[in-house]
Amino acid sequence: MVGLLLPGQGSQFVGMGKDLVAASAAARATFEEADDVLGVSLSRFCFDGPEAELTATVNAQPAILTHSVAVFRTIESELGPIAMAAGHSLGEFSAYVIAGTLSFADGLATVRRRGELMFGSGQKRAGTMAAVLGLDDDAVDRVCAEVSTPDSVCVAANFNAPGQVVISGDVAAIERCVEAAKAAGARRAMALNVSGAFHSPLMEEAVAGLAAQLDTVAFADPRFPVVSNVTATAVSDPATARDLLLRQLTSPVRWTACVRTMSDAGVRRFVEIGPGSVLSGLLKRIEREAEATAVGTAAQVEAFSS
Repeated sequence: MVGLLLPGQGSQFVGMGKDLVAASAAARATFEEADDVLGVSLSRFCFDGPEAELTATVNAQPAILTHSVAVFRTIESELGPIAMAAGHSLGEFSAYVIAGTLSFADGLATVRRRGELMFGSGQKRAGTMAAVLGLDDDAVDRVCAEVSTPDSVCVAANFNAPGQVVISGDVAAIERCVEAAKAAGARRAMALNVSGAFHSPLMEEAVAGLAAQLDTVAFADPRFPVVSNVTATAVSDPATARDLLLRQLTSPVRWTACVRTMSDAGVRRFVEIGPGSVLSGLLKRIEREAEATAVGTAAQVEAFSS
């Protein structure tokens, strides 16, 4: 049984999907559908940039979802039985589209709205994120708590792999946390170039808007479970999926625990579907014996299918 991994924001790059669309009718139809649904040439941003347009949160999120769905539709017949899927942040929406819980059109509209709301939250209350390497999860949580004040907060946002945690919050709190993490023994602690404090209380501004969007969307039973970022549990109930996608905005991505949930369920073969190979790299740090294959380019599709 295979487990699917769906990448999140930050995996986008100019040129993504261009070779795939040239080689696959299914991928070409997927990008054309995305352009029609959104009413903008998302494919142009993906294929030709400019990079600033593609990396804008409002475009990056539907771009990554579209690329992941295009790859899945191209290789679906080669995958065999799917045990479960997990997506990193934005990738969880891709996972639910692939699992059939959300339609592709609804998924696109939702993540575009999510991107607008997340960017808007960052504009209203400036926040940022930083990566902390070489401290365990509990140590990062302690440092965040020590430097936070009622008006300047910092929290762990992504538990990506053992010794790799991303923190999120107010700019001043992140700056304090970076220095405190180094003092606590972190190998490295560095700011990230992001437009807001994602997966932190600073995203609370976006919750009502995303809830309203999700209320317009039909949720169906998934063909296979999707592991929640919030709880690291396998979800098969549509109502639970909706609730957890909303909670995900302000909750940490428990990626290490998500991968271990899949491994504990017997998944040994993982396929990363979409741009890049970040999740395959993290997988090797979480479950060293697991088999990871990244499939996102036409050459990778051909190799996977041969």
